[in-house]
Amino acid sequence: MSEIDPGLSVGTAVVHLFCKPASTVDHEAVRAAAAAAEADGMTVISIAIMGHKADLAFMLLGPELWRHRQFQTEIQTAGLAVVESFISITEVSEYAKSLPEEMLQDRLYPNLPPEGKNAWSFYPMSKRRGEVKNWFTMDFETRKNMMYEHGTSGRKFAGRVVQLITASTGLDEYEWGVTLFCQQLDDLKDIVYTMRFDEASAKYGEFGPFYTGIVAPLDDVLGQTIA
Repeated sequence: MSEIDPGLSVGTAVVHLFCKPASTVDHEAVRAAAAAAEADGMTVISIAIMGHKADLAFMLLGPELWRHRQFQTEIQTAGLAVVESFISITEVSEYAKSLPEEMLQDRLYPNLPPEGKNAWSFYPMSKRRGEVKNWFTMDFETRKNMMYEHGTSGRKFAGRVVQLITASTGLDEYEWGVTLFCQQLDDLKDIVYTMRFDEASAKYGEFGPFYTGIVAPLDDVLGQTIA
């Protein structure tokens, strides 16, 4: 680790980079950047993005912030423009501290991507802090009960969906990032639709833009998205 890397006391950094070609893209240089990052212990997930917001994305997991920055520099030098990004870290929320230790470790150090779940979605979110509805003025027990209801809805999709919620308060414009890995595209729709009826979401959720794509090996992503 670099001596100037601030690092983390627990968990790992998660960086989403959404890209478009800035010019002619050096495919081999992008491959080399990903291979070098993985050799340094980082997880590099490549995604072909649907729609106009980006062409491809990288989801990076690793504890060294300096190494994240190096990867970003390398892919930009290779001809990819980062058109959007999201910075967050893994966490155990205050509502989940009573979970078994194995589950807590899985949240802090997730093993991704899950096999057989190539449909992918990411969106940022915050909790509402308006004059009438303000999540942060409610007492802990009220918030905990709503989050338990929210978690119960999510568990209905066990086996169909793997969800990673990362914390971005103080790191990005939104307070959390939600990344979903699913077997099929309609799994993404079903889980988000179902959970929006929970009180924590319906009354207090503020959502940012959604990005949807397909998790695939980097060679396939480059071949499909970059001419």
